[in-house]
Amino acid sequence: MGGLKEKIRDVKRLFNKTLALSVGLIAVSQFNFGFDQTAYSTTQAMDSFEQQFGEYNEKKGTWVIDANFLALLNSLPYIGFVIGLLIGSEISSRYGRRMIMFVMSIYALCTAAITFSSRSRAQILSARILNYAYVGMELAVVPVFQSEIVPKQVRGLVVETYQLMLFFGGLIMSLICFGTSKLEDNRQWQIPFGLFFVIPTIVAACIWFVPESPRWLLTKGREEDAVKALRRLRAGCFTEEEMDAELDALRVILAEEVEQGSYMDLWKGTNLKRTMIACGVNFFLQVTGNTFANKYGTVYIKSLKSVDPYVMTVVNQLVSLLGVVVSMSLVDRWGRRQMLFFGGAIQIVALYTMAGLGTPKTVTPGMQQGIIAMLSIFGFGFCSGWAPVSHILTAEIPSSRLRDMTYRTASAVNIIVQFATTFATPYLLDAPYAALGSKVGFIFGSAAVLATVFAYFCVPECKDRTLEEIDRLFLDNVPIRKFKTTAAIVTRDDDGMEKGAKIEVTESEQV
Repeated sequence: MGGLKEKIRDVKRLFNKTLALSVGLIAVSQFNFGFDQTAYSTTQAMDSFEQQFGEYNEKKGTWVIDANFLALLNSLPYIGFVIGLLIGSEISSRYGRRMIMFVMSIYALCTAAITFSSRSRAQILSARILNYAYVGMELAVVPVFQSEIVPKQVRGLVVETYQLMLFFGGLIMSLICFGTSKLEDNRQWQIPFGLFFVIPTIVAACIWFVPESPRWLLTKGREEDAVKALRRLRAGCFTEEEMDAELDALRVILAEEVEQGSYMDLWKGTNLKRTMIACGVNFFLQVTGNTFANKYGTVYIKSLKSVDPYVMTVVNQLVSLLGVVVSMSLVDRWGRRQMLFFGGAIQIVALYTMAGLGTPKTVTPGMQQGIIAMLSIFGFGFCSGWAPVSHILTAEIPSSRLRDMTYRTASAVNIIVQFATTFATPYLLDAPYAALGSKVGFIFGSAAVLATVFAYFCVPECKDRTLEEIDRLFLDNVPIRKFKTTAAIVTRDDDGMEKGAKIEVTESEQV
């Protein structure tokens, strides 16, 4: 609780009204991702959804959605995700962060109408693919926009609101689905899908009241606009000298960076290391069981016939939300690496335990409840470590000129791996295929071990650094393991920026 109270004090000290409202609106846009994930993962287990989009199984005497369509419904949307990510990142880079947030919100209202009116398999599948393009646009801009407008002391806290709002939106949706699951007709699933209209309307109406990213403006040569935007975001909380120093640091780095923002620059010099770290983080984010727990959790719990799957969906959303809150209170205190180790250790224990409980030929009701409990514990570990911290690292590790392009590339890796694991999971779980059931924990648990090894050797500690200080450490080829004990200090010549400003790098015992 001490960490959380400290963060609340930081917010009061470092946030003026404009910054608080800006961060709040950007974070709220992420609700719809949580709505989408939870609405589909929950409604696909509803009787009316199965009757509308499934087939009657005479052997079981009930309506079911077969594994093939379930795999398509949960994996093909990543086609839209990739397209949305690429388009969103390009618009964000060319025309600004606010423009893409406006465009994606208007687009989301169109896809919501298609989703709500779906009556056939083809339409519901198309609707989800199209809506995931909106989710891809969100991923392209939200963490980057947040990281660029907030002070370094709270960058981790703010960027983690991306994950917080995802699960908060999911919690709201799970409560609504719990209520509508008692209905007898298509309102069971149409009411949850109807909520897809709400958030895009709010964001589209309010986004132009948010200042543009000063860092984006400066990279476009709009010096005067950058100064005005930063002052709106810092006025009353920082001195003129502190604001000047923040912009000076970016000017120095932009002057020293030789790349011009081409795709090939991602694979040259120190940028290669940065690109590989960002891609590695996103790869391991998706191979440790997240798709099993989030996309098929409700269906799997229903198949166990042990507890009410809709009640457990609410419970798991609350546990995941708690994990994000814990991470938000600690990530700028413990650091990025420590949170990855903390969350990763919980995931490993939960996954291997879940797998072990599913190995006997006869799984007792007690074992089934243990498996379900391990899913909840896994969710806490994932949401306190890899889930939120991956977005922070992917936003802060790239260079200033290549931030959009690096984030786009790393997120594309994220999506491709999500697609592969989402498509494969039903075949790993169900007969007549691999029929592993909870034993998939052996696969995902082993991946979590590899993820922890990767974090130890390859992920730098970036807490308490400005984005420009991180740039400096990479440009000077500071070893990854020495980021924590190396000081990057911005100094400014009194005669003016052009003559003497620089970032000085020195090693220290403790930062």
